[in-house]
Amino acid sequence: MMHALPSSVLFACDHNATRSPMAEGMMKAFYGTEVYVQSVGVKADLEIDGFTIAVMGEIGINLERHRARSFQELQEWGDDLSAFDLVIALSPASQRQALELTRFFHLDVEYWPIMDPTGMGEAREAKLAAYRNTREQLRTHLIDRFGPPKE
Repeated sequence: MMHALPSSVLFACDHNATRSPMAEGMMKAFYGTEVYVQSVGVKADLEIDGFTIAVMGEIGINLERHRARSFQELQEWGDDLSAFDLVIALSPASQRQALELTRFFHLDVEYWPIMDPTGMGEAREAKLAAYRNTREQLRTHLIDRFGPPKE
């Protein structure tokens, strides 16, 4: 179901190292400066991984400078959770955390069941295929929800 673009979106997953940075990067690339976009993890204990950087690079999105951060760090760094129109949780744990943190103010939290590709596949090509699959799941959800990318 397609909706108008919100003015701000926060993507959340478990570590802010794979799914949510992919979503953040694609949202920025697809819809430009019309939407303020950030991403977080329940924990920020992992750096963005090389496979994420590689598969996003394939579609012209550079995530090399992405720094993982948690919900807590988001707020410590001056982004108030209540300032976002929409939180899109990409994992069950991030959905729980978002609902917990937003129960005191009206904020829409959506859950998109996006596969976590980390730890899938043995060889490099199998791993890349899993990450591409996750990227394409996110692309489909973004376009279904917000419409075709802006030129």
